Amino acid sequence: MKRTYLKKASRTSQSDAGETSKTVAAILADIETRGEAAALEYAAKFDKYTGNVELTQAEIDAACARVPQKLKEDILFAHDNVRRFAEVQKGTVADVEYEINPGLIVGQKAIPVSAAGCYVPAGRYRHIASAVMTVTTAKVAGCEHITVSSAPQPGEGLNPAIVFAAHACGADKIMALGGVQGVASMAFGLFGQPKANIIVGPGNQFVAEAKRSLYGRVGIDMIAGPTDSLILADKGADAHIVATDLVSQAEHGYNSPVWLVTDHEPLARDVLSRVPDLIADLPALNRENAEAAWNDYAEVIVCANREDMAATSDEYAPEHLTVQAEDLDWWLNRLKCYGSLFLGEETTVSYGDKAAGTNHVLPTSGAASYTGGLSVHKYMKIVTWQRASREGSKQVAEATARISRLEGMEAHARAADVRLAKYFPDEDFDLTANG
Repeated sequence: MKRTYLKKASRTSQSDAGETSKTVAAILADIETRGEAAALEYAAKFDKYTGNVELTQAEIDAACARVPQKLKEDILFAHDNVRRFAEVQKGTVADVEYEINPGLIVGQKAIPVSAAGCYVPAGRYRHIASAVMTVTTAKVAGCEHITVSSAPQPGEGLNPAIVFAAHACGADKIMALGGVQGVASMAFGLFGQPKANIIVGPGNQFVAEAKRSLYGRVGIDMIAGPTDSLILADKGADAHIVATDLVSQAEHGYNSPVWLVTDHEPLARDVLSRVPDLIADLPALNRENAEAAWNDYAEVIVCANREDMAATSDEYAPEHLTVQAEDLDWWLNRLKCYGSLFLGEETTVSYGDKAAGTNHVLPTSGAASYTGGLSVHKYMKIVTWQRASREGSKQVAEATARISRLEGMEAHARAADVRLAKYFPDEDFDLTANG
């Protein structure tokens, strides 16, 4: 497979794997030992916040009243789209019962976890949409208790729009706690909330490390790195739109990779010429992030044909994958590794990030090669069950006894033996390992 790099990244997301684990481990251990007092101390230290961390109904109502009506309508529009898509997703998982052999019945049940903790970033940007994505899917899944934790601003508290989104989407508790202390409080069940069975949502490297460290004690959606996006474009693509879409994702952060893969070099060079001006036109913070991401992490790759383009994309396994090329059905059927797919110029990752209905909590750093993003399914346990008549247990008991003895697990074998002896006392069974 031939690839030509018109622009090659000098850094990768792994380049910035800092020494955060020791810091996070110490904070988690301290909060687990000293509880709420420690969490409040870290809130004061890192968030510069000493106000109320458990929002009362009056505080929620006051925050919601500060949100402009049009923004409320936009948030509710996004919530409705996410809710309806989540309901369709939930419909793809069903309780089943199947008679696998006469008298031997097996089945599965989909059971939602009881308590979900949803982290909503509010540092560099105010991620209102993350509240919509995480809380809505937990609610549709059927979680009994949903907590939202988000970083407050010094002297101000939580962003009112985040509060409105969390409340409107069904959060049972809203916490003004950011970073590791927010994640820890949900995991350990502090401030009157139940211990979370699962913690979801994006965050910085400290939030990601806290989730990674707690995984096993609680479930998590995924271990997320910096967001990344790839665009597949052919000669018919609009270079200005391609460049705009690349910049829109680069603004996430200084280490957010964006990649363009094409089989048309003139398009690639046109896009390369447009990006710097588009970045320069951004507000200061956005410009700083996008410029660093573009300079250090972005790549522009020219391939021989569309099959090579698809193979390259699958190798990168991007979080967000956009196709601006002919024959969209071919791409839909061919592509295998991505968090979320955006087909055609008429849609964009920004739609998925904010309001289209698909979830924006997605696998990063190549994890899309083995997992998908946040959905109702992440909050649900697929468990199995079985029951049998005495006659139905006969054949499986014989097989179990012999397999167990072949494995050297005699006690397992005897659990089958006693049933055969009780249910079929007049029959003679050969239950030896070589039977």
